Amino acid sequence: MSHIILLGMNHKTAPVEVREQLAVACRQEVNPLHMLPHLKHVEEMVFLSTCNRVEFLFTCSALSEGIGEIKALLRTHVGLPTSIPLDSYLYVHKDLEAVKHLFMVASSLDSMVVGEPQILGQLKGAYRFAVEFRTVSTLLNRLMHRAFSVAKRVRTETCIGSCAGAVSYAAVELAAKIFGQAKDKKVLLIGAGEMAELAAEHFLRQGVRSITVANRTLERAVELAARFKAETVPFNLLHDALKGADIVVSSTGAPEPIIGYRDVRSRMRERRNRPLFFIDIAVPRDIDPKVNEIDNVYVYDIDDLQGVIEFNKEERLNHARTAEHIINEETIKFRNWMESLNAVPTIVSVREKAEKIRQNELRKTFSQLPDLNERQREAIDILTASIIKKLLHDPIMFLKKKAQRDSLAVYMDFTLQLFNLIEGMDEGDGAQTESEQTEEPSFLKTAK
Repeated sequence: MSHIILLGMNHKTAPVEVREQLAVACRQEVNPLHMLPHLKHVEEMVFLSTCNRVEFLFTCSALSEGIGEIKALLRTHVGLPTSIPLDSYLYVHKDLEAVKHLFMVASSLDSMVVGEPQILGQLKGAYRFAVEFRTVSTLLNRLMHRAFSVAKRVRTETCIGSCAGAVSYAAVELAAKIFGQAKDKKVLLIGAGEMAELAAEHFLRQGVRSITVANRTLERAVELAARFKAETVPFNLLHDALKGADIVVSSTGAPEPIIGYRDVRSRMRERRNRPLFFIDIAVPRDIDPKVNEIDNVYVYDIDDLQGVIEFNKEERLNHARTAEHIINEETIKFRNWMESLNAVPTIVSVREKAEKIRQNELRKTFSQLPDLNERQREAIDILTASIIKKLLHDPIMFLKKKAQRDSLAVYMDFTLQLFNLIEGMDEGDGAQTESEQTEEPSFLKTAK
C-alpha cells in the first residue's frame, strides 16, 4: 500500500534567508510537478510554495527511496544551492502524521499567524496546479478535498479566524508601535497583491495621512488605489517615491531585491535623514538587508514580525485547541477510509462476479422472452441491478468495517471462498459429493 509523505520546511524550521533561496529556486522554469514522470518511486505529488513554507506532499510505496528522490529533486532539478544544509531545515511527516500536518496547514494552525485565511487559498492553488499537471490520483485527490472540508469545519465551529489578522496586519501593528501613532504618516505600498490589499485596509483603520501604491502592473495598482482612495506611482519611479514616504511595506514576487543600499542612501540625503521604516513581508525579500545599515533607516523582514504576532497569542491558542481536536477527529476518519482501501480489491471482485452472473442470466431470460419491448427489458434490468445491490450491501459494509482490524486477512479469505473467487477454484455448478456438502468449511475451522 502507498505511504503518504509530507516533506518541507517552514518559518519554524528555516530562517528567511534560507526560505527565500528555496522560493527563488522553486519559481524557475522547471516546475517540480514536471519532474514526476522521472521519479521512479513517487506516485502522486502536490507542491506548495508560499512566503513561509515550501512543502511536497506525495505518495510512494518505498519510503526511503521516495524521500530520497524528492530531496534530490530539490537539489538538482529545482536548483537548490549546495550551500544550504538541506536536512537540518527539513521535516518529514509520514502517513497519519502527514495527514494531520496537512489538515493543520489548511486550517491555518501551522501558520505564523494562527487563523490567517491566505494559506487555504494558496493550498487550493497548489492543488489546481497538481490537477492541471495530472500529478494527483485517488489518494491525494481524496486527501486534498478532505483538507479543504476540515478547514471549512474549523472556520465554522471555532472563532480562530476572527482573532487572526494576516501577516500584513502584524506589519501594520509593528508600524504603529514604532511611531506611536500613524495618523500623520505617509505609506508606500510596493506590490498590489492580497498582502498589500490587507495592509491598506489596516492602515486606513489606523488613520494614516496617505497611501501610495506602486506595482509592476499599473491596472492592478489603479484598481487597489481606487478602492482605498490612494494614489499610484509608476513602478520605474519607485525609488523616487521613497523621498516622501514614512513607512514602506513591500510584498512583491520579485526573485531578488528591488530596493538596494545605494537606492536608499542617496534618497536619505534629500529626506534630510528623516526616519524611514521598511517592512518587508516578501519571500524572497524585496529590501536588501544592507539597507538596515543606513542611519535612520530601519528594515524589518517577515521573521521580525514574530514578536508582534505573539501578542494575544493565548486567545488564539484557546481557539486552536478546539480546532486541533477537530483535526484529530478528522485524521482518524481519514485513517479509517485509507484502511478500508485494503478491502477494495475483494469488494470489486465480488461486485464484478455478481454483475457477470446478472448479465448472463439476463441474456438467457431475454432470449426466452423475445416479445419483450425495450421498456420492459429496461425495467427487468433495473430490477435485477437493484436486487444485486441490496443483496451485496450488508456483506460489503461488513468488509469495510473489518478492514480497520488486524483480522482483515481472515475475513478476506472467508469472502473469497464464499463467493468462489480464489484463482484455481472450480467455476460453474460443480456438483459436490455428500461428504463435501456436510463437511465444515476450512475457513470456519480457522475462525474457531
